[in-house]
Amino acid sequence: MALVETAEYLPGADMARHQQVAWEAQSRSVAARSDFYKALWTGHKVSARLEDLPALPLSDKAMLRVAQADHPPFGNYLATDVTAVNRLHRTSGTTGQAMNLALSARDAHVTAVVGGRSHRASGLGPGHRVVHCLNYQMWMGGLTDHLTLEATGALVIPFGVGSTRLLIETIRDLKVTAISCTPSYPAVLERVIAENFPGLAPRDLGLKLGLFGGEAGLDSPDLRRRFEEVWGLAPRNANYGVSDVFSNFAGQCAHDNDLHFLGLDVLYPELIDPESTTPLPIAAGARGELVLTHLDRECQPLVRFRTGDVIQVTGTDPCACGRTGFRFRVVGRSDDMVVVRGINVFPTMVAAVMNGLPALSGEYLIRLKGIGPYDRLPVEAEVAGGVTPTPELAAEVERAVKDALRVTAEVRLLAHGALPRTAGKTRRVIRED
Repeated sequence: MALVETAEYLPGADMARHQQVAWEAQSRSVAARSDFYKALWTGHKVSARLEDLPALPLSDKAMLRVAQADHPPFGNYLATDVTAVNRLHRTSGTTGQAMNLALSARDAHVTAVVGGRSHRASGLGPGHRVVHCLNYQMWMGGLTDHLTLEATGALVIPFGVGSTRLLIETIRDLKVTAISCTPSYPAVLERVIAENFPGLAPRDLGLKLGLFGGEAGLDSPDLRRRFEEVWGLAPRNANYGVSDVFSNFAGQCAHDNDLHFLGLDVLYPELIDPESTTPLPIAAGARGELVLTHLDRECQPLVRFRTGDVIQVTGTDPCACGRTGFRFRVVGRSDDMVVVRGINVFPTMVAAVMNGLPALSGEYLIRLKGIGPYDRLPVEAEVAGGVTPTPELAAEVERAVKDALRVTAEVRLLAHGALPRTAGKTRRVIRED
């Protein structure tokens, strides 16, 4: 059993020893019970030493999709008897085949404990009343994140998505102090407040803490400032996870705007170059794709799994809050990266520009036609309320993109409210044939 009660504060040397012991047990279990990895590791020596882990081949989402298609419903990487599966979640399938995620009772317990660390780091705890506004319909972010919120000792209100007017009334009636949702969802609330509650401002609701996850964008100082000014709450990037691997294992504290990796006792991280797959050191300033290995997982253990998330390591020294895991920012998804004249552009970079222009609402869409390469970045940007789209404003946005990202943008301005607001994840990159 790899779970350590005070793992987020454990000194590096102690954590390394713990990880080694955990991998010895986990590697034996995977080698004996996972037909998927038995086949993948054919011809490779499986070492019980973590330092030898990079010698094993990488696994990825495409492989898991094939495994579940060929061996439904859980894939041949299920490493337990099917009777051990205690809970089933399913991914949305917005970028491909929906995946079945199997958890044993222990897997679910570990997930709740580690996720609780993230929300606790962000300031949630006993005395808070938090309303949870993510989809409960099989998605990992609904029920699982609800249980991680409960792990902090806070009072949790399982609201889900939809019925936005009722949500606003609930927040007022129950004197809710915190909200758990995607960073784009407050824009939905603002519109409903303006249409249905005359004279009510978002900050009048009394929310003090915003626990955001599921989407990029919260690294933008302008977006954070907007949450503070419009809503009167402290915004926290409180819920970073990779559905196939772990629901929530990184969060932000009050001392640092970067994410703390809080699952080192149960997840072993690596960095690789996303193109060459060459291993990279986890050191301040390093940028690469995050690769994860379970150290404590019964049902569907994954080893050297490519997350597709490109991260930037911002610190490896202990934080002022006392947490010792490395800190990082998510640069973007490797599959959302757009190459414009040889320059890598991620939606998070575009979001920073959009949120920094007062004439825009911050809502945008990158609509790509064909497979590229691209010589311009096509951006549909929505103007702020009361602003009229003009060619002059479009040119100003194009200049801002050029100055910030060093790429040429082709901007089409849309009227305020033209782009959809959703309670779930908002897609920022649309690829068309």
